[in-house]
Amino acid sequence: MKKILIFGGSTEGRELAQWCAANEIYADVSVTTDYGARLLGSGERLNVFTGKLDCAEMKVLINAGDYAAVVDATHPYATEATANISEACAETQTPYYRLLRGECEVSGTCVQNLDELVSLLNATNKVILSTLGSKEFAVMSKVNNCRQRVWCRVLPVDGINEICESNGFDAAHIIAEKPPYSVERNIAHIRSSGAEILVTKECGIKGGYPEKIEAAKQCGIETITVMRPKENGYSFDDMTGILTEKI
Repeated sequence: MKKILIFGGSTEGRELAQWCAANEIYADVSVTTDYGARLLGSGERLNVFTGKLDCAEMKVLINAGDYAAVVDATHPYATEATANISEACAETQTPYYRLLRGECEVSGTCVQNLDELVSLLNATNKVILSTLGSKEFAVMSKVNNCRQRVWCRVLPVDGINEICESNGFDAAHIIAEKPPYSVERNIAHIRSSGAEILVTKECGIKGGYPEKIEAAKQCGIETITVMRPKENGYSFDDMTGILTEKI
């Protein structure tokens, strides 16, 4: 029986896993959080592993599974994970495929990296709503007067208030809510925070980017988008075509 390994953590990863189950392709899926595992669910042809893996642990998993292919469907900004997956596949001589998120039109001010973002935010005293998530707490903590100026929207995971406090943020400035976020929910978060700047990544249609931009426009506030790293890979349709042919 041939099967594949999907490193998930993105909407595309979940959709590919569900596509595999519907098309009688056995898939193991590796995600870092229990929340990600719950979103995937389970099924006869779907097996989910939970926990963050380093490169060595990935190699052990790949060797143990004897996979026909590995699909990297991690988040577009998870560059360390992508580098580890690619290296693990190369060392185990396992076919590697990168599943890309579709792009969409970008609006407002754009920055190429997080350092540029911090410099731009430190040139103003405006109130900020960050939708970068808890992974970028350390970055946003470099913003001047972050405890008063910065609001962060994050997933409602255990211990999130303690994590935000340890990074210098006010727990009262944390919006802990599960996606998806409609235009209306984005507007509500902008208004409740009093934000004058909305910070987002170029997360594409799947990541709710258009809804964020539309909400910011309706509220009349600025937007700053952190552009995604350039990379090569396959669209969802291309990826399903490859799996249909090879598995």
